[in-house]
Formats: sequence, C-alpha cells, structure tokens
Amino acid sequence: MSQTSAPPAGAEAPAVDPRLLEILVCPVTKGPLRYDRAAGELVSEGAGLAYPIRDGIPIMLPDEARRLAD
Repeated sequence: MSQTSAPPAGAEAPAVDPRLLEILVCPVTKGPLRYDRAAGELVSEGAGLAYPIRDGIPIMLPDEARRLAD
C-alpha cells in the first residue's frame, strides 16, 4: 500500500533540486514531469500518475504512484 506523500497540514514540502527536476522523466511515458510542491509530488500528465517525494527523494516507481483523478 502506498504511503501518503503530502506534507502535514500547515507544513510545506521540502524543495527538490531544480537540476534534478530537469533530468527526471516519467518512467512510463518518458515524458516531462510537473513538480507539485504543495502535494509533494511529481506529476506525469501523460501517464495520469503522481509520483511521491519522500524525505526529499522522488519515488519513481509506477507501483508507488497515485492515479490522477479524471
């Protein structure tokens, strides 16, 4: 079961290194990712998945990703 990746209420997710964001791609589509700092996720619109960021580390496993709502 996936863990919740959002930061606690009132807390902001730690920043992800911008250089890392430039090189990361979705492992499913190989397309770009959008960083959602408020949710603490990297979002792949093409795959309809949001990959969690835990302790500042992106978890780029499709089995750990949350499906985006339609």
